Amino acid sequence: MPVRVGVIGAGMIGQDHIRRLTEVVTGATVTAVTDIDAERAAEVAVRVGASALPTGADLIASPDVDAVLVTSWGPTHAEHVLAAIAAGKPVFCEKPLATTAEDCLRIVEAERAHGRRLVQVGFMRRFDPGYRQMKELLASGSLGTPLMAHCAHRNPTVPDSYHSAMAAQDTAVHEIDVLRWLLDDEIVSTQVVTPRATTKRFPHLKDPQIMIFETANGVRIDLEVFVNCQYGYDIQCEVVGEDGLVRLPDPAAVGVRTAGRHGTAVLQDWKGRFAEAFDTEFREWINAVATGTEPTGPSSWDGYAATVITDAAVRSLESDGTVVPVDMKPRPAFYGGTA
Repeated sequence: MPVRVGVIGAGMIGQDHIRRLTEVVTGATVTAVTDIDAERAAEVAVRVGASALPTGADLIASPDVDAVLVTSWGPTHAEHVLAAIAAGKPVFCEKPLATTAEDCLRIVEAERAHGRRLVQVGFMRRFDPGYRQMKELLASGSLGTPLMAHCAHRNPTVPDSYHSAMAAQDTAVHEIDVLRWLLDDEIVSTQVVTPRATTKRFPHLKDPQIMIFETANGVRIDLEVFVNCQYGYDIQCEVVGEDGLVRLPDPAAVGVRTAGRHGTAVLQDWKGRFAEAFDTEFREWINAVATGTEPTGPSSWDGYAATVITDAAVRSLESDGTVVPVDMKPRPAFYGGTA
């Protein structure tokens, strides 16, 4: 029997994941949809043969739903994830897990009280083939002890609604999660400095930003976040070890020679860049639900850690580049820690 998934939130990302679950991933079916816009929920539900339900609570309680996908507005995530845990149903939550560290900890404690992992957070970079190859190489020890990491996250443009804090909360959060995973290390301090601003931005936005992180083991990370770079969507990552370095490969693209030039196309958005990672992420999640095993992707604790670190980055930005310590609780043994 396929895993019956209920989807809370039928906006752009929700509909993209519904397409993925119904057209790409085997072993899953979407049986229920809800959205703050009831008309939109009904339209999406009809398209995939699902039921449109009034609220997230109704969807989670439905006997026709085995697992829950949360793609609603960020401030509603904690409510739905906590309800799914209370119902004993696996739940995949797009980032953020919650918009406050306190709500993330409520989820962590609820899951620990349940006694097994039910939550996976949607940090898709861990499922990208290039990042996975980097992880394998770093874990092998062939590059020696990691010393530094250099990263860039560039978008061609962002809308007027994008504000300066979102550079950490919505953009750099992906690097924050994937670097914690790549290095198997925790970030303990943040600093955000702002170079000369691009003129191709809205006046309220500080862009670009340079974020500097230090890990518990002394690795220094620099991350350029430039969300109005104009030329494309460009993700770069390089980790330097004592005996060598590893660099994230650019997406495969044909080389074109014409008019005296040789070049390759640059992707323009995240959907094209990480399509394979999204597909793999959901294949592995559905397989875990179907087999009754715990999810192997980012956990509630990873969601909490990301929120605490981005909060520190925002405080640094708002204090003109002060180094801000990351005030994180000890990781419980439930999530692989010692506390």
